[in-house]
Amino acid sequence: MRVALVHDYLNQYGGAERVLEAFCEIWPEAPIFTLVYNKKRTGGAFEGRRIKPSFLQKIPLAKSFHRPFMPLMPMAIESFDFSKYDIVISDSASFAKGVITRPNTLHICYCHTPTRYCWDDCHRYIKEFGYPSFITKVIPFFLNYLRVWDEAAAQRPDKFIANSNFVARRIEKYYGLSSEVIHPPVKCDLFRIAEDAGFFFIVARFLSYKRVDVAIRAFNALGWPLKIAGNGPELNRLKKIAGPNIEFLGLVSDDKLRDLYGRCRAFIFPQEEDFGITAVEAMAAGRPVIAYRAGGALEIIKEGASGLFFDEQTPESLIKALKNFNDENFKPEIIRQEALAFDKEIFKQKIKQFVERSWEEYNRPVRFPICPSDSGEPLSIKSLFIRNFSD
Repeated sequence: MRVALVHDYLNQYGGAERVLEAFCEIWPEAPIFTLVYNKKRTGGAFEGRRIKPSFLQKIPLAKSFHRPFMPLMPMAIESFDFSKYDIVISDSASFAKGVITRPNTLHICYCHTPTRYCWDDCHRYIKEFGYPSFITKVIPFFLNYLRVWDEAAAQRPDKFIANSNFVARRIEKYYGLSSEVIHPPVKCDLFRIAEDAGFFFIVARFLSYKRVDVAIRAFNALGWPLKIAGNGPELNRLKKIAGPNIEFLGLVSDDKLRDLYGRCRAFIFPQEEDFGITAVEAMAAGRPVIAYRAGGALEIIKEGASGLFFDEQTPESLIKALKNFNDENFKPEIIRQEALAFDKEIFKQKIKQFVERSWEEYNRPVRFPICPSDSGEPLSIKSLFIRNFSD
């Protein structure tokens, strides 16, 4: 089988890129088609791979600042030619699912989320884009067009995989499509249980929806030590509201990050996420997670066994959960065991089985006489499409 991989844009390294890495391990010969590629910003994670960026790659600054070029992205993603491939696997949170494939090509989309700035989070994203006010006023008109394109693009894959039940419900709501859930991969073998050093820990990109401010205000009131790793546009605002008991660590190395996970008393997860890879990483290090009761966290954390929930995104609600937190109620070995269900090797096995099963179904002979072949043998769905579209 000739397989091609498609990714929205390779100019950062996060959860979606970890999924793509796993795909690359399953299909090492498959090329990666993407809107733009920035080797430095991905930390060289895909060095040596056959990467095929779109025409946007040639536009100055597009590799690092892709948002201003959003109006061109539907055209760019549709420009790729997949006529040589049997299977196309798109890894998508926005545009990758919109590639155009031939009728005899199986297209499977691993969906991280329906495009957020088109649907439920469109108003928040307009604010976070940071555009001048005169551009912000025009954006809603463009989003109307993009919403129509996005809904049409969602009909192009033959199969959808959702990264959580939370996302599967959103795929059904906005696209009217069903999906199978396969949670994202976590490299659990890299994490180890260590001695508790007495501090609480957060790692996040500093964006408003991450609600790091809720945690800061809660820990300000309690005076307990909190370490925060990460960076982002909200950094200065968060530093201004943080007390002396809160330490900003900036971007830390992978080794340092694993050490922080292992030594914290508990990991704080105040945001609503589609899944929540950082929460699983903390659990892989044997640490309980104190999370907002929403989104993907509900599929990761077992209350009382691997963490606690708080019900409202307010400092008061988090403070209540923190005061109820007791280290002795949690066993690191049990928490780590819960995390192993999301291990990378399990993910790869599930994805491979899904693709192979889908390919078999796609090529299964049609057993009813829609259009009999000249030989009298039943036609496969693939062959039927080829015949109809080649006339």
